[in-house]
Amino acid sequence: SVRAQEPVQPIAPAPARAAEPDAFEPAPFRVAQTFHDTFAGGAVAADHPVASAAGAEMLARGGNAVDAAVAASFTLSVVRPYSCGIGGGGFMVIHLANDPKHGAVDTAINYRETSPGAVGRTYFEKLPEDASTRGGHSVATPGSVAGLLYALEHYGTLDRATVLAPAIRAATVGFVVDAHYVETVGNLTNKFESNPDWQERFAFVWERFLRRGEVAVGDTIVLPEQALALSLISESGFDAFTKGPIGGAIEAAIAADGGVLNRADIRGYAPLEVEPLRREIQGKTFLAMPPPSSGGVAMFQALTLLDMHGMDLEDRIDTPLEVHLLTEAFKHAFADRSKFLADPEFAPVPMDKLLADQELSRLERLMLDGATVQINAYGTGAKVFPIIRRDDSGTSHISVVDAHGGAVACTETINLEFGSLVVVPGYGFCLNDQMDDFTTRRNANNAFSLRQSRHNFPEPGKRPVSSMSPTIVLDEDGVLAVAGASGGPRIITGTTEVLLNAFAGMDAGDAVAAPRFHHQWSPNTLLLEPGMLTGEGQRTDLEARGHPLGVHKQIGNVQLITRTPGGWQAASDPRKGGRPAGL
Repeated sequence: SVRAQEPVQPIAPAPARAAEPDAFEPAPFRVAQTFHDTFAGGAVAADHPVASAAGAEMLARGGNAVDAAVAASFTLSVVRPYSCGIGGGGFMVIHLANDPKHGAVDTAINYRETSPGAVGRTYFEKLPEDASTRGGHSVATPGSVAGLLYALEHYGTLDRATVLAPAIRAATVGFVVDAHYVETVGNLTNKFESNPDWQERFAFVWERFLRRGEVAVGDTIVLPEQALALSLISESGFDAFTKGPIGGAIEAAIAADGGVLNRADIRGYAPLEVEPLRREIQGKTFLAMPPPSSGGVAMFQALTLLDMHGMDLEDRIDTPLEVHLLTEAFKHAFADRSKFLADPEFAPVPMDKLLADQELSRLERLMLDGATVQINAYGTGAKVFPIIRRDDSGTSHISVVDAHGGAVACTETINLEFGSLVVVPGYGFCLNDQMDDFTTRRNANNAFSLRQSRHNFPEPGKRPVSSMSPTIVLDEDGVLAVAGASGGPRIITGTTEVLLNAFAGMDAGDAVAAPRFHHQWSPNTLLLEPGMLTGEGQRTDLEARGHPLGVHKQIGNVQLITRTPGGWQAASDPRKGGRPAGL
């Protein structure tokens, strides 16, 4: 049986002034007036201006890129509650060059959520079809708080209270609802209206975040409950989860909705520090997350295949032939993703094979300029399945550079919009529905139309495969670019294409705003944003090469920072409404 969460308090009245970027003090930093700008001394590009401002405030206080990323992330938990938060998890890639406290460091922190101890390989096969996407069964052990505090303790420079202050302030004062918020919650509102039981079962989301279906641009949402949670974290660190009242409230919220994640799972959670994936391609060094992230592997495969095919990564991908070839490279990468990717702590992931020149040369020979090949010839040649697409609103990315040449690429998620829809009573944050990123049912696709590896079944303590692709690119002069995205599997293609745009000489704003395309091998459809290849005969050319075409409104939401002679160009994807900030 399913019990409703504890009753929520009535919607708090709007305060006299909601949290806007210019409300932050001290403010020897600047928030861009549009989605892109250039900064001389460091920059933060998040998908909400209040979060970018929180990070820039840390840079202004003398903090490094890690301090800024952690501050921006905790603030995103407040202002993008449907995308990420302290009830989720993520990946962080760190490059510190001449950091005054830490020197030179290249590392990666995996704070992806883990499967609860009571969940095994067949757990979901006896449950309702939506059990892995909504409600208590769908919640994996959150990792964001543990991971962010680990990063701050080991590689930051500022104290916890200073770094969490902007997030607490935003939750206390409130944030203004923007157009992306309203657009994102539209479909979810319809589901609540067609499922009246959800209105009681997930009351906080319905009452506070959706305002009973009447949330509008310009509304102010105040989260004093999350301010309390953040204050407890500021005071006690991760102990607020493991020993303090938040962990007990999480356990109670999940139990009330029939789930099994408990306080022992929370106490047993620990982030992993790992070596970043590193690959040299055409004079550039790429740093990315290793598995269970699939983004770095897929990007490295695709870019290496282009290199082997004789393409210059500094030539823009904007002709039917170039789009065709990158699409073919993506198809090989996604085919391999479907068979091999898993948590390497639990299953062997043959990285040497996936990135071996000999194997990639074999795949490159299948990249024909004039045609596609049989769908089962890509990558592993695994069987193709019919699938249904679904958008992702439960992910967010932050790109940061600091005055010392340090950089952070940080991507975080709660999976679908507002995650599981379960909100922790008294603390005002959503818990993830990350269990759906596991292979929850044999011979079935997940919510993002991806057929996962048989190695990706849930097991106690296991982390599910992810498309998150935080990436830092270096050259002989240091950080060249920092990028990442939200958007489910479109994270991989969106991040790759934006980086290629930047390498081709486009400024950060144009590189992010330019139309994009996506192919994930299965279904065999090449998705184009409305403005992509609209010249006479260009789409017909792609069809003649063997690509069934479709249209998709948004291929990821990318945050990018690039180095230029004039400073750091930063862009927050206009598709989501962010604005960068910096010094």
